[in-house]
Amino acid sequence: MNIQWYPGHMTKAKRMMQEDIKLIDIVIELLDARAPLSSRNPDIHTLAKDKYRLVLLNKCDLADAKVNEQWISWFKEQGIMVVAINARDGQGMKSITAKVQEACREKIERDRKRGILNRPIRAMIVGIPNVGKSTFINSYARKACTKVGNRPGVTKGKQWIRLNRSVELLDTPGILWPKFDDETVGEHLAFIGSINDEIIQKTELACQLISFLTKEYPGTMQERYQVNESLPPAELLGKIAEVRGCLQKGKELDYEKAAAILLDEFRGGRLGRISVERPE
Repeated sequence: MNIQWYPGHMTKAKRMMQEDIKLIDIVIELLDARAPLSSRNPDIHTLAKDKYRLVLLNKCDLADAKVNEQWISWFKEQGIMVVAINARDGQGMKSITAKVQEACREKIERDRKRGILNRPIRAMIVGIPNVGKSTFINSYARKACTKVGNRPGVTKGKQWIRLNRSVELLDTPGILWPKFDDETVGEHLAFIGSINDEIIQKTELACQLISFLTKEYPGTMQERYQVNESLPPAELLGKIAEVRGCLQKGKELDYEKAAAILLDEFRGGRLGRISVERPE
């Protein structure tokens, strides 16, 4: 499945980031804990190469707990500060300001030696669409200071947000790279909902998800849908359609509707805590 998606506003967002990066001290990169590598934007590494960095693994409650720990260890081995969070319910959020200050310790010490005290750290929040960036900012600021949406690409403009005396945030629209060199990256992003479903063949994606789940999380679909996981993916999707009463006129199975149900329940965590990527 070859996925290509690069709306015009994302090109503009990248130019904005190139202009604004010189204004900030630290880049806070929000990733989806279920697919940390696929949800990283390679452009960020280049844009932020001279800045302090903090990685936040958001939606950690939806990801496999053991795999979360593996990713935390992996990022630390790369010399990158990392925190697993769930911005929606506040898990891990209380530690963010302290982590930002820890990451910027050298800058704070330089300021102190120059007689500059209590200057706010200026942070840029970056992340691909639908990674939960607006929800994170609202949770961090404890008020609805940005528009929150569950569709990729809701945030379109730049906003400075004064959180407290310690940190100021520069919000930026989520950006994706123009094409995926590895088709698996596009597939993983489609699984977790970071790519607009309107450009995806849902039944094909659902069959790929079925193949992944039967291999990596056997028993998951049998428990949820009471289906035989040894069936080929397309037949298994048909069984899910039967179980959920997905029928078209003439009582033909509605594979498209069954695919939408499977994807929605996977993304919402109703199939359990599942990670689609593990560290090598």
